[in-house]
Amino acid sequence: MIEIPSLRPETRYGMPAADRILFNRQYIIGYSYLFRQPRWALELIDPEAQRIEEPELDRLDNFREDLRIPENFRATLEDYAGSGFDRGHLVSSADRLQRSIINSETFLMSNMTPQHPRLNRDSWRFLEGAVRELARSEEFIEVYVICGPLFNIGDPIEVIGDNRVVVPDAYFKSVLAEAARANTRRSQLSLWTFVLPNANADEPLGSYLRPTVEVERWAGLGLWDRLQGEGFEREKARAGEMWDL
Repeated sequence: MIEIPSLRPETRYGMPAADRILFNRQYIIGYSYLFRQPRWALELIDPEAQRIEEPELDRLDNFREDLRIPENFRATLEDYAGSGFDRGHLVSSADRLQRSIINSETFLMSNMTPQHPRLNRDSWRFLEGAVRELARSEEFIEVYVICGPLFNIGDPIEVIGDNRVVVPDAYFKSVLAEAARANTRRSQLSLWTFVLPNANADEPLGSYLRPTVEVERWAGLGLWDRLQGEGFEREKARAGEMWDL
């Protein structure tokens, strides 16, 4: 039996479950009806695929509702207005500047989550840039990323807007990189998972590294579930070290 998501290169190493799966041109969203935001975003950071075809293209900033989401489960622009939180991209606009339509898709509200302004504009943006740098490295041939919000279940929650969009307590970003050559100093697959608080996260990025299994338990998601074996389970159980590019 053929799994339709298997036809997408982003899902090569796995794809978590969600209330609604949204396939975009260069990324996939797992959407949460309960939280009114993406549960996760999955993408392949490939410099070749991001070759700019429209040299004058800048970010479009055309934020809008995603009509694929039932209306009573959508977030809107009005939910974020005056809330004190940014409309934080899970899939970065800066990663998707190849063509107008590709950049435009990153501004769907199904890709937005309430992020603390300092996190969105500083540490989260710096981490996105570090992953782009990793993907440009000759050491790795492919870099996969899954990221999403984290919620402290049982703690009091904060919501914004009439649609009661739930404010996350933190965010995770899990980065899986495949080595370009078998004889590099790293194993064939390397894994790093970061957790940043939804606050003024101003520590060095390496201080936010966490074991992937810890993040799976917190998020209630299986990450990279198509990879099996003792070696990879050990990799998921260690926090790893920040890469040196």
